[in-house]
Amino acid sequence: MKAAVLYKPNTPLEVVEVEQQGPKAGEARVKVKAAGVCHSDWHIINGDWTMPLPMVLGHEAAGIVEEVGAGVTTVKPGDHVIFSFRPQCGHCLYCSIGRSILCDGHNDTPRFMLFDGTTRMSVKGEPLNQLARIGTFAEKVVCPAEQLVPMRKDMPWPQAALVGCCVPTGVGAVTRCAQVEAGSSVLIIGCGGVGLNVVQGAKLAGAATIIAADLLDGKLAYARDFGATHTVNASSANVVDFARSLTGGRGVDYAFDAIGGEATTLQILDAIRPGGTAVIVGMAAMAVRAPVTPYMMALQEKCLRGTMYGSVRPNLDFPHLVDLYMQKRLKIDELVSRTYRLDQINEGFQALRSGQVARGVVVFD
Repeated sequence: MKAAVLYKPNTPLEVVEVEQQGPKAGEARVKVKAAGVCHSDWHIINGDWTMPLPMVLGHEAAGIVEEVGAGVTTVKPGDHVIFSFRPQCGHCLYCSIGRSILCDGHNDTPRFMLFDGTTRMSVKGEPLNQLARIGTFAEKVVCPAEQLVPMRKDMPWPQAALVGCCVPTGVGAVTRCAQVEAGSSVLIIGCGGVGLNVVQGAKLAGAATIIAADLLDGKLAYARDFGATHTVNASSANVVDFARSLTGGRGVDYAFDAIGGEATTLQILDAIRPGGTAVIVGMAAMAVRAPVTPYMMALQEKCLRGTMYGSVRPNLDFPHLVDLYMQKRLKIDELVSRTYRLDQINEGFQALRSGQVARGVVVFD
């Protein structure tokens, strides 16, 4: 079978023949049908995030279960599943209080290996690490069964793959993390795959004013299609001033940073009104720091918080998001700007970096 492997930072992924072991107890083998090209993978490719290499990248995907190991009861051969890049042990503190995205039940093993401390892929005997214990830029994946969420079988594959990352990360940031109320004013900075889902999450929540900011007019056009009531090009206008001009000078109720950077974090804090909430959604490079002013945050009762994976509960929220799509209440078709073969994966990352796509998806036979 073939997989896309990163051997060194700042080099193209190499599509190579790999060997794969079968699933052990608690694991399953999945034939991957579609995998999204996500900015988080790019952070690893360009060295923003330090990871042990070589590694099979990819974490946003869907496929068909082919085989299960001993003791697996949550999925069976033939099931259509969406990969979750976070495990859910079901018994740790966070799983027990409904915060399964923060599950720490497997913190004794690295997040690039399966729970026994090994991987299931290799090249000529050399082990290949698997991003998020899955590594979905591969024709088949062996991974923990608890990272697989069954879904209905009439969901198309490219759209299903995006329910594995950018859709819940964006929609969940609004509905699960911030819990935006109907009638609220919302600012979103960054209109890539995640940011567009923050936009449509705000629309689903009934926000009255939805302001989208980006540097590219093409992405702002996407944002209007996804529900933005106002857009602003951050290269030619002051985003904070623009947001205040639409909210009586006070600032917005909620602001979301879908990029993850020093400047954008400070912008969302400035853009919210006293008592407002700013949420960091985009995953920044590890070295990024943002100097906030505690005095002003306390004086104005501003809240700054982060969200991982939209604070969703994959086993519950992934099927719900699929249903919303099938009911035509959630836009995912419009996210799939281009599809690629596995051997075109580097073209997908080039398009991602240049802002040519909302989301690219690798489609497997």
